[in-house]
Amino acid sequence: MSFGPITRCPIPHDPESGQEVRRAFAEQPADLADLLAGAAGCSPYLKALMLRERDWLETAFSDGPDRACDAELRGLSACALPDLGSRLRRAKRRVALMAALADLGGVWSLDQVTGALTDLADRATHAALTALVAEEIRRRKLPGKTEEDAATGAGMVVLAMGKMGARELNYSSDIDLICLFDQDAFAPDDYHEARAAFIRVARKMCGLLSDITEEGYVFRTDLRLRPDPSVTPVCLSMDAAERYYESLGRTWERAAYIKARPCAGDLEAGARFLDGLRPFVWRRHLDFAAIQDAHDMRLRIKSHKGLGGALSLDGHNLKLGQGGIREIEFFTQTRQLIAGGRDPDLRSPRTVEGLAALADKGWIPQDVAEKLTAHYIEHREIEHRLQMVQDAQTQILPTRPEEMDRIARFCGEGDTDAFRKRLMARLQDVSGLTEGFFAPEAAACAEPELSDHAQNIVAGWPAFPALRSDRAKQIFKRMRPKLLTQLYKAADPEDALVQFDRFLAGLPAGVQVFSLFDANPQLIDLIVDICTTAPRLAAYLSRNAAVFDAVIGGDFFAPWPGTAALRADLAARLAELDDYERQLDAARIWAREWHFRIGVHHLRGLIDPFEAGAEYASLAEAVLSALWPVVQADFARKHGQVAGRGAVVLGMGSLGAGRLNAVSDLDLIVIYDAEPDAQSDGRRPLDARSYYARLTKAFLTAISAPTAEGRLYEVDMRLRPSGRQGPVATSLTAFETYQQTEAWTWEHLALTRARHVAGSAELADAVETVRRKVLADKAQDARIRTDVAEMRARLAQAKPAHGLWDAKSGPGRLMDIELAAEFCALAAGHHARRVEAQFQAGHRAGIIDKATQDGFLSAYRLCWTMQATGRLLADTITDLAELGETGQALILRAAGAESVDDLTATLHSRVQTAAALFDELLSQPDSTE
Repeated sequence: MSFGPITRCPIPHDPESGQEVRRAFAEQPADLADLLAGAAGCSPYLKALMLRERDWLETAFSDGPDRACDAELRGLSACALPDLGSRLRRAKRRVALMAALADLGGVWSLDQVTGALTDLADRATHAALTALVAEEIRRRKLPGKTEEDAATGAGMVVLAMGKMGARELNYSSDIDLICLFDQDAFAPDDYHEARAAFIRVARKMCGLLSDITEEGYVFRTDLRLRPDPSVTPVCLSMDAAERYYESLGRTWERAAYIKARPCAGDLEAGARFLDGLRPFVWRRHLDFAAIQDAHDMRLRIKSHKGLGGALSLDGHNLKLGQGGIREIEFFTQTRQLIAGGRDPDLRSPRTVEGLAALADKGWIPQDVAEKLTAHYIEHREIEHRLQMVQDAQTQILPTRPEEMDRIARFCGEGDTDAFRKRLMARLQDVSGLTEGFFAPEAAACAEPELSDHAQNIVAGWPAFPALRSDRAKQIFKRMRPKLLTQLYKAADPEDALVQFDRFLAGLPAGVQVFSLFDANPQLIDLIVDICTTAPRLAAYLSRNAAVFDAVIGGDFFAPWPGTAALRADLAARLAELDDYERQLDAARIWAREWHFRIGVHHLRGLIDPFEAGAEYASLAEAVLSALWPVVQADFARKHGQVAGRGAVVLGMGSLGAGRLNAVSDLDLIVIYDAEPDAQSDGRRPLDARSYYARLTKAFLTAISAPTAEGRLYEVDMRLRPSGRQGPVATSLTAFETYQQTEAWTWEHLALTRARHVAGSAELADAVETVRRKVLADKAQDARIRTDVAEMRARLAQAKPAHGLWDAKSGPGRLMDIELAAEFCALAAGHHARRVEAQFQAGHRAGIIDKATQDGFLSAYRLCWTMQATGRLLADTITDLAELGETGQALILRAAGAESVDDLTATLHSRVQTAAALFDELLSQPDSTE
């Protein structure tokens, strides 16, 4: 081993000091001697250290910096308490010296330097903590604990925060620590005694690390990042800390916990605490309100430190000043807070890694990440050299020319003017790259002139719940000019304003949504588009504003990923959670975003009504198939499993046909396969029939019960055997028997659209075999045509059309045409599910001719277009004029009509034609007669 290849070297600022050290290490190679002389010629502190640790250095140079530092840290935890202070201070001197030389010589990267310093801090903190806890145990001040418990802190843990938590300690850094203890490790009666002992440990630990003796100090320690440090003890229970963060935690504390890491004591307890704190740190929505919080914090720091004014190098604070290290860290952490709740890949505690991840995920441009990374590394290296001069915790650039010369030489630069120019350019570049993010320029556009009616509407906005807080008012005031300008670009500005007014009135709170709009102006265009075109979607948004997060997630306008990919994505998200209720909420949040995406794609013409129908069905299938095993696993914890092929969920009606609209409910049935006398094997066993009946009800509850995040879907199970009177889950044998011997013709019609959407794939194949056999057998039934005619008459009476624009109910409309398609499939004994395929089966079987097929499909396509588009815009459409000019334009564009009169004539004609074709079809004699 050797010290390593030296790739750079400081230039001695004090040549005489450099020569003194060169003579002391005369036997070392020339390049190493140059490094030592350069370091000593720039830093009196390093010179003193090198001379003091000369003998150790001679050996360390042979071992290499990695082995030398590792050897110095080994055995710290075994050191007796009376000797520990001296031993820690020796380790600090030697590791700091070796890290400095490896840094100055380019032998170690910045990561290796900060990593070595952090390893020292970790080992020192752990050694001090465990030694002091062992002393408390020996004094019997920690009830129930033995000597063996001291190695894990007996329930006490130290969290490394800030640069130590991120493994980014600078050369003369203090260490930010939070001391906690696990209250559950002690009986309630012992809590106060244990708490007092841990407070003593925390205080003594700080003294052991930070007290200055004749041997120096280990690390200056700071415990002020704990909850409310002015009134809380230096060591808190984890329960007390959790309650504080849940009720009073602030954005800066969330940012601090990005870097938090257990470093000493009970590391497992510390990891559990941080895991429980994840919802506080990482919000599930995109948290753009954090930008303003971070900006306010920056301004407070600058004001407190007197760092305002023009940028000047002399006396500039390289950490807190303009263009400094903190600007890059704030920029990174704030972006992480915004999006890290939705994407765990963005949660790195390290600044450089965080910048790279943000660029990879599209949150910042790649060139910005690369520039800030380069500036950050160079800033940190200069920071180290400032601190190496006298082991001072400083980031202040010199004010005297000779001291600026010293720092330039320490950085290997012989031309101080060139050094100053490069540093100034870096500071200005950092400032330019980050300042616009925290303090974007106010919108330049003026508000449009409003009519009296519009002014009355706008005057009512301050009374809305969303504008109740001062902060919400401040953000909304900033975005209001652009908002009103965009609203007044609509075809009907007054109507657009009315619709936005309804959206705003429905928002329960405004800070997060307004911050989102303020940081992403393209969302203003989207909400204006939605308000002017689809009031129904706007009303949905006011209740579920968090779905806006998906729009700026990077792939919102990408092609549909398909059912399998969606299922895998949702299953992976649910697998990350170990709480059943949280899984149900997560499924609702996930589904809402994808549902909203389909609506926006449809609204903007990226997909047509038929593609939208297929995507809504694909989404429903993904949700059901991902949620079924979650419900099954939760149910099995209590009742176990039943031997057999399990259960399968069949989608019926529109779900089975793979075509839903924006507000469709789901028609489902559940079929299981088990021996009649089978019992589950859980702690509360059930017979097979009861087991699957309860499992089905649990599944229905998971889908349709309202939770804090709403419900997934309304569910209808009336298509199961025997309808409402039948069991909610049916065995395969009973299902087949019922379909063959008891089912009515309408139930066979419904069976034509049945499709496996969740549950056992093996059982699904068996159910499909039964379905096809039943359809083939029932095709020979002479009563089909008569039964369908009677059923059609009952439907016409029960669900008549509500005017011309009702595309669903009435003769020649959707329900009527779908019934005709099901009749064709059943009469042909064919397994087709979609309307188009069912008519094709009827044509091939000779039940209808090509002209009849085309007539049905022409009406169906128009009616589906009207229904799918209309349900996106409003609950019902009695008059197209009610949709406003933009809504009418969307309907006309989707239907391919030139005008409302054109669409009226076309719809009337096609509906009448389809109704007449069905009349004629049902009037024909059965082929068996």
